[in-house]
Amino acid sequence: MTSIKNYRKKMRIKKGISSVLLNIFFIMICFLALIPVFYSLLVSLSGNNSLVSDSIWPKEWTFENYIKLFTEHDIGTWFGNSLLLVVATVVFSLTIAVPAAYAFSRMRFHGRNFVLRQLIILNAFPSVLSMFAIYKLMRSMGLVNTKTGLIIIYVGTMSIFALWNMKGYFDTIPVAIEEAARVDGASQNQIIWKIIMPLAKPATAVTAVMILIYVWNEYIYAVTFMTGEDNFTLAAGLYSLQASETSGNWPVFAAASLVVSLPILIIFLLSQKYMVSGLSSGGVKK
Repeated sequence: MTSIKNYRKKMRIKKGISSVLLNIFFIMICFLALIPVFYSLLVSLSGNNSLVSDSIWPKEWTFENYIKLFTEHDIGTWFGNSLLLVVATVVFSLTIAVPAAYAFSRMRFHGRNFVLRQLIILNAFPSVLSMFAIYKLMRSMGLVNTKTGLIIIYVGTMSIFALWNMKGYFDTIPVAIEEAARVDGASQNQIIWKIIMPLAKPATAVTAVMILIYVWNEYIYAVTFMTGEDNFTLAAGLYSLQASETSGNWPVFAAASLVVSLPILIIFLLSQKYMVSGLSSGGVKK
């Protein structure tokens, strides 16, 4: 008995040490990942227009760069444009992708596998390859330099991603749940809205956040199809802070980068519980 207790005690100690070392490793990784953010913060608070100096700490501390960002640049318009594109893209992409993903997950129809393979092929090619064709198509419809045209491009791009992401999640939901609901007299609409969609909240939230991040940071289409500072998105606006000045203002650029990243960080933290949750709230009891 004594030897068994000692063995169990040694195993607990080993597991505790392994857990501590693993936590220390991940903490170090987090600190390494935060180094660029920390450096950007220091540059944004510096009164010297330079990225490289003798010391990492600014010689002159100031909040003037943040004041310049909101007083000398139209960042409010950039935020509004990006927010409009994000909301429209998320809503339309999920509206299209969620029903389609459920249909591809549950139904077996002629041409199903062919369509899925074609969607993968369409999503496999870099978007730059189709830039010229999309531009000619949008110009013929009068959608160049309009938010509607950009929304159509984003929705077409992200609907495929959302469809595959949601389909993978729907595939993990046991069909037995729906069969049991039908036995209890539930209709197809009741099964979808009262059983399937509540279970799919984590995947829906993650998909929405991924679409949001893509649109928020997208640059190529934004600068190609939209001209004029009034139509700038945040990504295009950030580039203009350096491109429109002879020497560039790195502290203002760093301040803008941090301000632009803040909403994404807040949304990510708020949706974290959905990202770590699964089907534990709605499994089949055995």
